[in-house]
Amino acid sequence: MPTPRHRRRATALATAVAAGIVLTTLPAAGASGEGGLGDPYFPEDGNSGYDVSEYDVHVHYDPAHPRYLEGDTTVEAVATQDLDVLHLDLEGFTVTGVTVNGTPARTVSREGAHELVITPARPVAKNTRFSVRVRYSGEPVGKGWHTLADGGANASEEPHSATAWYPANDHPSDKATFRLTATVPTGWTVVGNGRPGATTTERDTSTFRWYEDRPMATYLSTIAIDTFTMRTSKLSDGTPVVNAYSPGSRIDPEAEAQLPEILDFLASKFGPYPFSSAGAIVISGNDDEGPLALETQSRPTYHGSLFDLSMVHENAHQWFGNSVSFTDWRDGCLAECFAQYAGQLWDEKSGADLDEGFYAAMVEESAEDPDFWTTRLYDPGQGRELDGALYSKGSMMLHALRRTVGDDAFFGTLKRWQRDHRYGNASWPQFEALAQEVSGKDLTGFFHAWAHSTTAPPKEYLFPGSLGSLDPSADPAA
Repeated sequence: MPTPRHRRRATALATAVAAGIVLTTLPAAGASGEGGLGDPYFPEDGNSGYDVSEYDVHVHYDPAHPRYLEGDTTVEAVATQDLDVLHLDLEGFTVTGVTVNGTPARTVSREGAHELVITPARPVAKNTRFSVRVRYSGEPVGKGWHTLADGGANASEEPHSATAWYPANDHPSDKATFRLTATVPTGWTVVGNGRPGATTTERDTSTFRWYEDRPMATYLSTIAIDTFTMRTSKLSDGTPVVNAYSPGSRIDPEAEAQLPEILDFLASKFGPYPFSSAGAIVISGNDDEGPLALETQSRPTYHGSLFDLSMVHENAHQWFGNSVSFTDWRDGCLAECFAQYAGQLWDEKSGADLDEGFYAAMVEESAEDPDFWTTRLYDPGQGRELDGALYSKGSMMLHALRRTVGDDAFFGTLKRWQRDHRYGNASWPQFEALAQEVSGKDLTGFFHAWAHSTTAPPKEYLFPGSLGSLDPSADPAA
């Protein structure tokens, strides 16, 4: 006997007809809002003509049928121009209904790999608030949707993942708050970003609610569905901590107890923790392509277990990448270079000498690897936006900058960066300008050598300050 879920799937197309929308594969004519924001690496990502203020995502998911999801998402936005046509990004699915401000859309078309092109019944005027509600169902096919070991699902991967499970303006420059309401069979648990809301149970299903109250880039949103073990606590300031463990993952109370210490340490270096909740999602997957760890906002995702360096890295992203997000994908160093260097700072806290240890080892590695310096840290090139150089060369650059300007100016720059751009977006050139302003030094040559060059920095920039002792050509008697 077909289940209610299967009956809904069978009537999806009939629902679309009843809703009065026209589904076509032809692009809409006369579009005032366009698909694609012109990102240098992903020009088709995102959409013009509006700014999203909030996503309200409702999903139904049964892990017994992992290739089927029902969604009902409302996008709240403000028009930045008159809109006769507007675009959203959504991969796959059968769209069963679209309304704009409560009125069925005149036409809905699919275009390219992920464009949903919507013609509202009435144009949307510039500077007005509007809402788009999209109902859809089918198989999540986009990058980032991973089946877990016992049938759950998790969506979180950069640079793309959101459009695998909800329609979005999928570019980090358009951040928005995020509500998640997810209904699953009773016995399963849903974990998302932000703080948990009320959980309700009706017959054989349970509905979970989460709300991230600070603006979030779409690639940082997450949903995880499993028979989680939930463990809760609080930070010293009362911020709730929610940790979720999939069956098969390892619960390590000692590592878990380090989170408040890690966040306090990072706050001492970067400024106050930026979000109203914290914690972790620890998954165990049955696909080898799942991420080892990701900086999903307010609640990073880990594979298998928690350990301190991974926790430091992903939680450093809560400042660098999440609270202050980059302007476009050329700016990946603003996330990865800083998160990687946070691990060095954590080692230093335990007594490590970063000059003689970390930095000396990196200098030695660079001498043995002819490709070590060949990636630019700013604008590394399409397909290299998250290149390994951002972790190795990038963390070296930040340590060299610290030795160039001194600790006061270096950490003062990091805290000022967070204060000036909190919950917004900024670019790498803006960071260079701020570092010069705070330090009072001309850093043009330094940043050209480290961030914009594909060769080893000159010795004056590779071995500044106390790093001079590592220069193999230096005169020991000098």
